[in-house]
Amino acid sequence: MKYVKSQMKQLVKDNKDLQKRLKDMMQEHDLEKNFALKALYHSEVAEGGKYQLAYQELERL
Repeated sequence: MKYVKSQMKQLVKDNKDLQKRLKDMMQEHDLEKNFALKALYHSEVAEGGKYQLAYQELERL
């Protein structure tokens, strides 16, 4: 599975929990949004993460 910024943005937009996690990550680690999105992808989506299936569904659209 490959990181695609537009898919990750859509996934976050559609999910309140991910929106909060992204905001918290940006504040806690002082990250810009693009870096926080990548970090969120690796922690919550990639390698069997909690949101992997939802992310994969966006690939099909």
